[in-house]
Amino acid sequence: MNVDRLARVRANLRDLGLSQMLLVDPLSIWWLCGYYTEPYERFLGLYVSCDESRRPVMFCNRLFPAVGDACADVRTFDDTEDPMALVSAVCDHGTTLGVDKELAARWLVPLMEAGAAAGFRLASGAVDDARSLKDAREQDLMRAASATNDRAMEWLVAQLRPGITEAQIADGLLTEYRRLGASDHSFSPIVSFGDHGADPHHEPDNTPFELGDVVLFDVGCKQDWYCSDMTRTFFTAEPTEHQRRVYDTVRRANEAAEAIVAPGVEFAKIDLTARRIIEDAGWGPYFTHRLGHQIGLVDHEPGDVSSAHHEGVRPGQCFSIEPGIYLPGDIGVRIEDLLIVTEHGCEILNHYPKVLTVLTCHG
Repeated sequence: MNVDRLARVRANLRDLGLSQMLLVDPLSIWWLCGYYTEPYERFLGLYVSCDESRRPVMFCNRLFPAVGDACADVRTFDDTEDPMALVSAVCDHGTTLGVDKELAARWLVPLMEAGAAAGFRLASGAVDDARSLKDAREQDLMRAASATNDRAMEWLVAQLRPGITEAQIADGLLTEYRRLGASDHSFSPIVSFGDHGADPHHEPDNTPFELGDVVLFDVGCKQDWYCSDMTRTFFTAEPTEHQRRVYDTVRRANEAAEAIVAPGVEFAKIDLTARRIIEDAGWGPYFTHRLGHQIGLVDHEPGDVSSAHHEGVRPGQCFSIEPGIYLPGDIGVRIEDLLIVTEHGCEILNHYPKVLTVLTCHG
């Protein structure tokens, strides 16, 4: 059990007025104690009490891999037993139980019916907040994953040749990621040719690349548990003045937002800094999403970079800065980096160039 992480979760629970919690998110359990298994339809849980004299309790089906020394107190069950009876037995029935947002109704309702606690309250924020503050080891892993993503972008650009389809490039990316040392995508890659870039979440299809297309790659890998995410937009012919203005506006918005990131600066202010540049250029209605999202063990973690998020950023948080302009039937441009908040500013994790680039593509 990682005692520092456990202490942070307990402190957050106390701040919420809670004294106990049941976690079921497999990644949060791994983050706390180093044990991971995918339970599928079976139950996996970790009970945490704020009473430091009480050890966390793991609930595992007997067919799961052995927990080992990840948790000192393990309660096992088989497919014919009711795991909720085991959970209820360790809960403090006189106080409210904080529950994970991933706890399915098929587990929660029986706990409620059994009177396992005086009340039930969504408490994922206690863990989400703790996970958002990356320690030194996690920051190194985030850097490494982004370095791999930078190298993968070189491979993506090299694939461009007349006739190759969006789907062919997207389908080949996982092999390249694995060659570079990553294990998987952190999300389904976005490969967009031409005006497909105006759809922020375009799914790669059988559209063939043609010389002159604007090309957008939004990709990320998972390496040693941690995720990367980056977007670059390229030209394959000399851009028109209109295209150049769109690109330059997005780049200025990206760089201006990154420049103000420092401890205490509100997420909303970071979003507004980028958004005003795009609005002043006349394309405000075409920047249709928040500026960014936090990232770590999953690509989109709670705590977005948006006008509705008024907390100040804190050292150790990692999030994206990804402004875009999406003009249907015309052009879509997005430029995205990840950054880590430092004690005095931020560190940009992506180093693949974002200067306007006209690629030379050969048949």
